[in-house]
Amino acid sequence: MSILNSLSPRALAAPESGIVEVVNYARGRDGLLPLWAGEGDLPTPDFINRAAIASLAAGETFYTWQRGIPELRQALSDYYLRRFGVSLPMEHFYVTGSGMQAIQLAVQAITSPGDEMIYLTPAWPNISAALEISGARSIGVPLRFENSKWTIDIERLEAAITPRTKGIFVNTPSNPTGWTATHQDLATLLGLARKHGLWIMADEIYALYYYASGRAPSFLDIKEADDRIIFVNSFSKNWSMTGWRVGWIVAPPETGQVMENLVQYSTSGVAQFMQKGAVTALDEGDDFVRSNIEKATRSRDILCDALIATNRVETLKPDGAIYAFLKVDGITDSRQAALDIVDKTGVGLAPGTAFGPGGEAFLRACFLRDPAQIADAAQRLCDYILKR
Repeated sequence: MSILNSLSPRALAAPESGIVEVVNYARGRDGLLPLWAGEGDLPTPDFINRAAIASLAAGETFYTWQRGIPELRQALSDYYLRRFGVSLPMEHFYVTGSGMQAIQLAVQAITSPGDEMIYLTPAWPNISAALEISGARSIGVPLRFENSKWTIDIERLEAAITPRTKGIFVNTPSNPTGWTATHQDLATLLGLARKHGLWIMADEIYALYYYASGRAPSFLDIKEADDRIIFVNSFSKNWSMTGWRVGWIVAPPETGQVMENLVQYSTSGVAQFMQKGAVTALDEGDDFVRSNIEKATRSRDILCDALIATNRVETLKPDGAIYAFLKVDGITDSRQAALDIVDKTGVGLAPGTAFGPGGEAFLRACFLRDPAQIADAAQRLCDYILKR
């Protein structure tokens, strides 16, 4: 008998990432243009690295605050005042070992085994997996895709609410679709949560990647003090810190001891020298973030304009986030298509099958890269599409 039979059914049920499957299939090939993962092409800038190195050199390698060092929590408070125009004392902030851990802890805080949480699909697959591994049920409610545009179906979402529903996970701007909620969308979602006594888990990691201007609409713009909202976020995208695995939670201060306990019994806190790098990212990184957004804007236009011009790709330039979600004529099995595309073009894309219901016919491309690389990828993809 296989030893796998003795493992937890929850662990055995954890799905293989459809994104990682393609990455593992083609990683390391010569001439590869990897647009499959949600990260840019720049390493962490030196001014952030230097802060972490200085902290290491100063011997800051001991156990640290479970909720995050006070300096970082204050820097997060200052960041939200600067970027979102809201005054949140540091007691609202909790530092986590990645945005993924922020999601895991929020799931643990909100749900019990057998509970349900609604999320909008297509969606980054980790939210559904985090729920299922915890023993809760993930209930996907598809966005509408009409005239190459994604919109939310509020009636369908409300119909999915049951007595077991504990919350709604909302990622806006969205990975992978680029759908970005309007203030009216957010008000309607918050109204549903209030009506049914639900939590909202708000993933606003791409809030600054908003191509209309400024930042995307946020629940912070409309929430009241007693609303049940937990925000999850990460340093990964804005400051090119994907490998650092540092994130944060924004939650009501009265949940503080619960959050501290959940951190204690998972990672027991984030290394202090990494947090010092994160402080510097927040305090000195606005120009770097601005340059990342400018690059994403140029590359989005290059990629989408080229693919739309083939008349074989159904998509619009996304309102937010860093992805083009592409529906190519004749492609119904995006997993097989992603493998074929990387073999024939050297461009790595994520298959839409990885993103749940509604994503099966799509392919995701991350365009947070040098515009010259994106132009090369666009040409390769156009050649592939036009030869089909």
